[in-house]
Amino acid sequence: MDRFDYKLIEEMVPEGATVLDLGCGDGELLAELVRERHVQGSGVDVDPAAVEACVGRGLSVFHGDLDEGLADYLDGSIEVVILSFSLQQLHRPRMLVREMARVGRLAIVSFPNFAHWSVRGQLLARGRMPVSEELPYQWYETPNIHLCTVNDFRDLCRREGLRIEREAYLNRFDRPTRRLRRPNLTARIAIFAVARAAPPPAG
Repeated sequence: MDRFDYKLIEEMVPEGATVLDLGCGDGELLAELVRERHVQGSGVDVDPAAVEACVGRGLSVFHGDLDEGLADYLDGSIEVVILSFSLQQLHRPRMLVREMARVGRLAIVSFPNFAHWSVRGQLLARGRMPVSEELPYQWYETPNIHLCTVNDFRDLCRREGLRIEREAYLNRFDRPTRRLRRPNLTARIAIFAVARAAPPPAG
């Protein structure tokens, strides 16, 4: 499948940047960034099989648990830190977003929007946890433990003192979406690029 969300993330990454891809899976996004944006990239994933797949692609990827944070990385040491469709699977998502903004000059986060009208409709009409392309699991087997909405993430940014640099929204992984109004209701997939707000000048 041609992942259009990856294309939108790619557009947010400067040419030749240093990139850290968190929860990088089999390395598809990271490999595309190396190939198309000529980044200096590395990744982290908790699944040994995913790490092995990345190494097979020639990528520099390490085994690690994102819920333990990014203590091995210095403040501002990476130009772009990416978390693609893994936020909802973390035990400590707020901590990791904070860590991403500390380590990276730009943090890019994508996630399924739990407030999309079809999700609301399934809950209202059927009274059951929704299942969709973005949320394909039954409630008893899902890895998604901290689902959120566009408005929730904007609120998190406000609480953490993060400046939203760019927002993008999709309704399908494999095709572009025309401009969406009221994305908290109409978008299935959200992509945010955020940065730590500069401290006020002294004096």
